[in-house]
Amino acid sequence: MKRRDGGVAARLEALTAQWSLDPRAAAQLTQLLTMLRDDPRAATSVREPAEAVDVHVADSLTALPWLNDVHRLADVGSGAGFPGLAIAIARPGLYIDLVESVSRKCEFMRDAVAALELERVRVVDSRAEDWARGDGGERYEAVLARAVAPLATLAEYAAPLLVAGGRLIAWKGARDAGEEEAAARAAAQLGLAPAGVERTHPYPGSRAHTLHLYEKVRPTPAGFPRRTGAARKRPLA
Repeated sequence: MKRRDGGVAARLEALTAQWSLDPRAAAQLTQLLTMLRDDPRAATSVREPAEAVDVHVADSLTALPWLNDVHRLADVGSGAGFPGLAIAIARPGLYIDLVESVSRKCEFMRDAVAALELERVRVVDSRAEDWARGDGGERYEAVLARAVAPLATLAEYAAPLLVAGGRLIAWKGARDAGEEEAAARAAAQLGLAPAGVERTHPYPGSRAHTLHLYEKVRPTPAGFPRRTGAARKRPLA
């Protein structure tokens, strides 16, 4: 649903009330939406604030109920910075790493982090597998992934990054039984277990929005992550 600028302000005010955000959040989100519109490095086809306020911001915030006990999280394949930047504005106490392998996208996110004064957000220019083999291994209570890859691949990206008891939160559209079954088989090999699928309604008229949750219930076996690119080219399932 597209809105004029005044409608965007009203929508952000409604989101601020819905999620009990700090009053400063609406101004920061407005600034982020303006950067998204004006900077060609922003990796998205949805640029106009009237649409992006729902497609990007409202959709990102649907994960907030599952982050109440989280202190540090990674947004894998962050792209234009969603969901990570929106989550950082909504919950400024969180430490967030935006993990992205395309340097041009990282440049935009670094500028956004600086402009928005998000002191606890870091942009990591790396593939998820490489980061897990280095400083990112078993570091996070949550890993977020939005519009990145099939669930089985996301499970392999996330498992080596998660601490025991941590969770993967993956944004998807309509449920796909085959994809979910493949992901469950992959998760079992990685020390993860399915923890539910939540239907979300991020904005009026939205359809088929789901969050897929997985919990790290056992240590991830040695040998993971596999060689960079293997999770996408040869999924475990």
